Amino acid sequence: MDQTALEGQLFGDPQSATAQVQKQLTWSVAYDAQAEPSADHLLIGTSGADDRPFVMAKVQTLTEAQRNQASLDSLRNAIGLPVAVPDDTRKQMETSAEYPFKNFELLDDQVLPPQDGVRGVRSVFNFRLANGVQTFDETSYLSADGSRISTLLIRCSAACYQQRAEEIGQIVQSFKVTRLLNQ
Repeated sequence: MDQTALEGQLFGDPQSATAQVQKQLTWSVAYDAQAEPSADHLLIGTSGADDRPFVMAKVQTLTEAQRNQASLDSLRNAIGLPVAVPDDTRKQMETSAEYPFKNFELLDDQVLPPQDGVRGVRSVFNFRLANGVQTFDETSYLSADGSRISTLLIRCSAACYQQRAEEIGQIVQSFKVTRLLNQ
């Protein structure tokens, strides 16, 4: 996976000051199971029976302002997708022709049991995109000291997700964040 292309998907224009700061505060890695991997598959995937999972892990160091606003909803939105937003805001976004994420559907949302001061959420949701319904499985943890959010995102078409539900579940269950010894 081309790291520069992945960072472009995550942070936008690499020349912007905001993107530069976010890049310094974030570690990310991705795996695309497509025959021809592309960072573009993070959000859109391919259409039809050829769609395969895209998996991304991201660890973001929070700024002081972000730490002060950290909540379970900020964990739900950690990847940048609008999961926890007010209904009127969602309706307003979805009426825009340029906005690609339509027909949000929350399939599952769990607050994960705290462990060693680490809090987390797992949200599974659908969006209709230009190439059909995509299922996103996002698990995010806030470190015990509130300084980092660690996120695992798996994206696949709805049909792909249903076919691979057991495999995806095993991957999600293996994603753990533990307290660092020097905290």
